[in-house]
Amino acid sequence: MKNIREIALEEHHDFVGAKMGMWLFLLTELILFTGLFILYAMYRVRHAAEFHAAATELDVVIGTINTLVLLTSSLTVAVGIEALKRRNRKLAKWMVLLTVLFALTFLVNKYFEWSAKIHHGIFPGADELLSRSQGEIIYFNLYYAMTGLHGLHVLVGMGILLWVYFLIARKPSEKVVVAPPNIEYLKGAQLIASKGEQERWVIDEIKDDVVEVEVVIKKDPKKAGVDIPNIIKLENAGLYWHLVDIIWIFLFPLFYLIT
Repeated sequence: MKNIREIALEEHHDFVGAKMGMWLFLLTELILFTGLFILYAMYRVRHAAEFHAAATELDVVIGTINTLVLLTSSLTVAVGIEALKRRNRKLAKWMVLLTVLFALTFLVNKYFEWSAKIHHGIFPGADELLSRSQGEIIYFNLYYAMTGLHGLHVLVGMGILLWVYFLIARKPSEKVVVAPPNIEYLKGAQLIASKGEQERWVIDEIKDDVVEVEVVIKKDPKKAGVDIPNIIKLENAGLYWHLVDIIWIFLFPLFYLIT
């Protein structure tokens, strides 16, 4: 006879399905940025000299700092995943928060970089930019479009990581919705939880007209075992964050290092 945890694993802890869904989503993101990279390459071939001249106006120091920040953030989110797998919930929370802090640092640096360019009239539609060569106009239009889209992904990643942090920080619990045919295993006296040898809670009776049973299992955070549901969520959040970092690894040399 199956116990409640085995039923939960069957119905809710689908590692393969969750990972496949995330990889398919990441594939669509790669297709989006691949199209932009191809567009960049086409215009760079046509306006190589202008792209070279425009790139000299970007701050390579800020770009390098942001690259190091994102690379480090990939490390912290990976450490957080491993910590949660090892039941070190406290370290996992700190690593997720540190990753969010690195993401915020990246956006602050990008804000100052954009502000400096806008202050000097170098932004899409500005008279200063329109007075330049066609290649430089295209370069800065692509710069704002591609780094802006990447920045939006950083914001989304921060939101996802904060959501996962909340799930890890709150009192661990599992909500299991048991539906046919597994509900048949709960009819009668089915053990759902126990504490020591004296106390145990059982389902005494489930009538035939019951089609769904919801069970919430709450745990002591200090004694909780492997947090399987949140591990899945954090791993998927980590995959998304690694994609954000990889995209920047391409953007950095394309816009900052072509000089």
